[in-house]
Amino acid sequence: MRDGSPRTFCLQPFPSAGSLGTHLRNLGYQIEVVTKRARGLAIGGSPLVTMALLLAVLLSRATAQEAGGNAPPLLVQTQSLPRAYLRQPFRARIEASGGIPPLKWEVTEGFLPTGIVLDSDGELTGIATEAGEFHFTVTATDSSKPAQQIRQQLLLSVVSPLGARWGRYPKINGQRLEGSILVSNQTDQDFDLTVVVLAVNEIGRATAIGYQHFPLKKDVDDTEIPFGDNLPPGSYELNVDVVGEVAATNSIYRARLVPTERFQIQQGP
Repeated sequence: MRDGSPRTFCLQPFPSAGSLGTHLRNLGYQIEVVTKRARGLAIGGSPLVTMALLLAVLLSRATAQEAGGNAPPLLVQTQSLPRAYLRQPFRARIEASGGIPPLKWEVTEGFLPTGIVLDSDGELTGIATEAGEFHFTVTATDSSKPAQQIRQQLLLSVVSPLGARWGRYPKINGQRLEGSILVSNQTDQDFDLTVVVLAVNEIGRATAIGYQHFPLKKDVDDTEIPFGDNLPPGSYELNVDVVGEVAATNSIYRARLVPTERFQIQQGP
């Protein structure tokens, strides 16, 4: 008919054709396609095509639900996670196999580091703002009827990419202020490392008593860097600045050490 009136196509319940037919009949799905309203969604403007697409979706969902009892076992493939770096973007996906997609993921025990979240699709993202080791359990639920669930314990370690700590704590030795620091590169890339140690007296005059510039290899812990020099009499604040650069990724990492006390250099005999 071409009188402009809407035409309705209905899918009536059909006789049993095995368990799938029984499932569809019990659900009582009806698909109605109105010509003019459906043309915006239909391919080529055909309501018949739209009806076929909707039927395909319906059959797909019903098949997935009917197959729930025979679905392959739901298994978590991810057994470990990559390290996360403090205050650096992090992204990792928890993978699973089997079951009926889509899967829904959630943390059911333990805690993620502050700044990291788990999306319902199994992706961990964010920027960690605290270092440490974080143990937690994730649960995946599939879409079969009844649903399958599986749990997996995981560990996420958050480390500082560039570590710096005291090796030999600063001290006065006669007219000399000296000590050492330990630096670490906990990433999988080499650093172009620079270390500057400044002693600043009470009037703001800075004297360099240590300087190092060298490549620090990846996954290296506690490389010792000594510093020290003779200073004029006065009261000194000590500042140690460490900078690691990765040219390939245009990344810069920084660390600073500052003792709480000032160091007094006395007039010599």
